[in-house]
Amino acid sequence: MEKIIQLDRELLVFLNGLGSPMYDGLWLGITKQIYWTPVFLLFFYFLQKKIGWRNFGFFILFMAGLIVVCDQTANLFKWYFHRLRPCNDEELKHIIRLVKTSPSFSFFSGHAINSMATAVFSFMTIKKYYRHSYLVFLFPLIFAYSRIYLGVHFPIDILTGYFFGALFGFICYKLYHKYILRTS
Repeated sequence: MEKIIQLDRELLVFLNGLGSPMYDGLWLGITKQIYWTPVFLLFFYFLQKKIGWRNFGFFILFMAGLIVVCDQTANLFKWYFHRLRPCNDEELKHIIRLVKTSPSFSFFSGHAINSMATAVFSFMTIKKYYRHSYLVFLFPLIFAYSRIYLGVHFPIDILTGYFFGALFGFICYKLYHKYILRTS
């Protein structure tokens, strides 16, 4: 386990070190969900056109529930493991580029679990309507990488968030498909 943690720290130093002060503002914007609103609204528009208002309403309810489950799962893990964020780790904070700080714990990333869960749920819902629906996975890749760039998460935090997000997003889709789409 120590070897994995050491590799995780080394990968963080490398990935975080790829940053440049010139792009810090961009990555600070990327990490804020509010700036993604136009993309979400465009996605919702195209989704509603394909599945109709009833199914779209249920889609939003399922997504809201999914985000609550993901947030609470990430918070439970953070509370249990108490892993310091890179920006608060005394050994790392003087080595890495600190663009943002956060007082909470690191393991695992709420941004990663939420973005991957919503991407998987969305992809599973729209894949039969749009040939390039796989592009929804750009959102979690860019969004979660911003957390490493800013120095607030380790790569393992992101990968664990991705794993749980993919799992929860898939389960959510299966429930949505079984109870909503099949009854339409």
